[in-house]
Amino acid sequence: MKAPVFNYHAPATLAQALELLSTQDNARVLAGGQSLLAMLNMRFAFPDTLVDINQLPELAYIREDEGGIGIGAMTRQREVEFSELVAARLPLWKEAVLNVGHRQTRNRGTVGGSLCQLDPSAEIPTVCMAMDAVLTVSSVRGERAIPMAEFPAAYMTPSMQADELLTRVQVQPWPASHGWAFLEFSRRHGDFAIVSCAVLLLLDEDGLVSRASITLGGVGAFPLRMSQAEAALLGTPAGPEDIARAADLCGQVEASSDSYVQGWYRQRLAKEYTARALRLALSRTGKRHE
Repeated sequence: MKAPVFNYHAPATLAQALELLSTQDNARVLAGGQSLLAMLNMRFAFPDTLVDINQLPELAYIREDEGGIGIGAMTRQREVEFSELVAARLPLWKEAVLNVGHRQTRNRGTVGGSLCQLDPSAEIPTVCMAMDAVLTVSSVRGERAIPMAEFPAAYMTPSMQADELLTRVQVQPWPASHGWAFLEFSRRHGDFAIVSCAVLLLLDEDGLVSRASITLGGVGAFPLRMSQAEAALLGTPAGPEDIARAADLCGQVEASSDSYVQGWYRQRLAKEYTARALRLALSRTGKRHE
């Protein structure tokens, strides 16, 4: 099929882009286009206007500032994959982005596009949820910050106004001694995950878990932080029984069913992949990754 008729604008500045979003009805933003173009061609999306932001280089960067890592919304996924700063400070991102599609899709796909598409199986929203990222959205009224935990409004629907544009992702790195793991199960490499699991672990001087983050992707309407499983690990050495207990809690998640996979199968995958990810993350604790 062919895309429906739409008006096309390619603003040269961020101010122009925001002005277009504030004045054009039923407008969609075109970033990498890896999801939107397919939706247009299959007639799943019917925008009256496309605002192409590919000519806004000020939205494409990865840099360290304010004690964290700032990533522009137009940063290509390929840039995340090969960034030395990401590899050194955000190893979970590096591991996750290797599961995003294939080289061709990562060449064009953007960080902001993946977040705004908000597919529950997508890797970038999952790691943003795991790391408590803060997203900056802009409009002609100014900027506002949205914690990732508050970003999903519903299935594939971010909590943004129609005239707002995602411009920045701010991530606070964990200490260099933390352990990390991102694992996913999919039909084929490059497919969206049926279930994914992002884990971060930090041990204290006694070898006990002082901080934990466990996030499941693909099981519900958006990535889910498993707070009960995290709490179950705190103060433990993350031994086999501790990991099994946390994995059991993740296996009890209220998982969705669809035409391909039943909820009970996702629950089993959630339990197994949580256990695997926790063991891998634990093996990496105490190892510097600069």
